[in-house]
Amino acid sequence: MDQRKGREANGGGLAEATASRLRFEDPDEEEEEVGMEVEENSAAAAGAEGEGEGGEEVIGNDKTSADYYFDSYSHFGIHEEMLKDVVRTKSYQNVITQNSFLFKDKVVLDVGAGTGILSLFCAKAGAKHVYAIECSQMADMAKEIVKANGYSDVITVIKGKVEEIELPVPKVDVIISEWMGYFLLFENMLNTVLYARDKWLADGGVVLPDKASLHLTAIEDAEYKEDKIEFWNNVYGFDMRCIKKQAMMEPLVDTVDANQIVTNCQLLKVPKHSNITIFLAFLCSHFRLNLLPIFPCIFQTMDISKMTPGDASFTVPFKLVAERNDYIHALVAYFNVSFTKCHKMMGFSTGPRSKATHWKQTVLYLEDVITICEGETLTGSMTVTPNKKNPRDIDIKLKYTLNGHRCQVSRTQHYKMR
Repeated sequence: MDQRKGREANGGGLAEATASRLRFEDPDEEEEEVGMEVEENSAAAAGAEGEGEGGEEVIGNDKTSADYYFDSYSHFGIHEEMLKDVVRTKSYQNVITQNSFLFKDKVVLDVGAGTGILSLFCAKAGAKHVYAIECSQMADMAKEIVKANGYSDVITVIKGKVEEIELPVPKVDVIISEWMGYFLLFENMLNTVLYARDKWLADGGVVLPDKASLHLTAIEDAEYKEDKIEFWNNVYGFDMRCIKKQAMMEPLVDTVDANQIVTNCQLLKVPKHSNITIFLAFLCSHFRLNLLPIFPCIFQTMDISKMTPGDASFTVPFKLVAERNDYIHALVAYFNVSFTKCHKMMGFSTGPRSKATHWKQTVLYLEDVITICEGETLTGSMTVTPNKKNPRDIDIKLKYTLNGHRCQVSRTQHYKMR
């Protein structure tokens, strides 16, 4: 079982970021204001409720997560886990119930509806009609749930892939979806939402959530790395380091204790691949320049209402500054989501300093054990692309460099989220 359960992060408050200050709702207390960071220097059931966990790629087998994607979401257990994720489900409920002006008498499209919980929230908030698209067998259950709760005249469940079905209406006013996967982009459901947006969203319509951002930090994790990675060096007296190489390439989805964080946290996502952005990313990565104060617009959140599918592939620089003398064994990625069209901005974070969610965090173990001193910087770049064979999987290339007093290192590592 999860050896980190004793190290799970507490649900405390989040720090104020330099770039901006957002108001987010505590899912447990609807009226309490919580300051959540968009940190300037700061996937079973990871994706949308209607999207699914990818199966691991089997050695000698051509099957990938694409082969199991929708089938995995036919089982009630995955939906139980997501529904019991209070941060996730309560955040959506609060967004809908506290901002009924966005839904009252509006036509809503629920992409990846799963059990239909978001559709039910929207119907209860006064939506004129809700079209709930679900590809897995859970669509049949969703129809029963809708009927059992008396909303059959308001909610229409449509079974099929978004890219293959047709709606009874030409346009919708609102698109709502819980599309996020591990590492934000695992399972690639974002592109499905963008497809629905381009095909059906009316002029002036809204996509919820409309902003998302990926963040990176560095942690000390000697004990767990020893157990998960170095274990393969000597297994009952036998050399199994060939498996160690594979283990290093697979990001670990787990809960990280906030006390493990060694550096600051940095926002990663570059929203547009303009020539100037690419050039500045090159400068930051190769010359260790901190251009964030000069060009803060480069390091922004993903705007779901405007971005294109190609924006889900990117190369971004990072600069992580040590906040204490320690060792670094891994980098950790997490994401924040926000609903900026609400009366008051709302959203949630999956970071180590926030209340734990089923997304947890994504841990990228480093080949090196880095000795870093307070104030020193670990610089580099991260390239994220959908896998060519199966675009629901993610390929990650990580470059990092440290020229410190006690450690000098420069390396490139490759990871595969399957």
